[in-house]
Amino acid sequence: MDMPADEVAPFVPPPYATAINADVRTFDWSSLTPHGAPFSALLLDPPWRLSSHAPTRGVAISYPTLPDEDVANIPVRELLREGGWCFLWVVNSRWSWGVRQLGRWGAEFVDTVTWVKLGPTRRLAKGHGYYLQHAKETCLVGRKPRTSPDPAPDETSAGSSKPPPDVIFALRRGQSQKPEDIYDIVEQLAPNGPWLEIFGRRNNLRNHWVTIGNEL
Repeated sequence: MDMPADEVAPFVPPPYATAINADVRTFDWSSLTPHGAPFSALLLDPPWRLSSHAPTRGVAISYPTLPDEDVANIPVRELLREGGWCFLWVVNSRWSWGVRQLGRWGAEFVDTVTWVKLGPTRRLAKGHGYYLQHAKETCLVGRKPRTSPDPAPDETSAGSSKPPPDVIFALRRGQSQKPEDIYDIVEQLAPNGPWLEIFGRRNNLRNHWVTIGNEL
């Protein structure tokens, strides 16, 4: 039975999650880097602004979007420590741009993670697309090279276990909501943290992560 509107339980974030409600275009990123680049992994899911004559093919976008230059202006290079990982969700039209941008941020493109979307019956969840129906999303994976010869603690820990898979089979949920499995992949590659998610929402809050977004 549904609760009356005035009795809906308030949102309770995970106890060890750090939420920063801010506009990434005006946020003071230096507040996160008082002692240098602190994060071993960054996860970004930008609200891409598409420019085709029919960008969404009938899909209603319920959130504001950003042009490429606003995404590019995020100081990933300063936020990510040497040997750290950068995970960037991209739409098809931003795949090549995303690879180039990883390089501009000081990270080398090394791999991808593919999310195969499933419906409630565990069958392929086909969506809209310009030429083909989209049933997957791609997360580009970059890594910032190390300049010192000694491996960082994260590298030693990550190298002692089997690498995570590059494919996620998971249910399609709310608009732009990504599967929980991506966090497991990030935490396996950078097991000691700290971790930062940019463009996060309330459903993205996770213990021991810092999450920045304008819907928190």
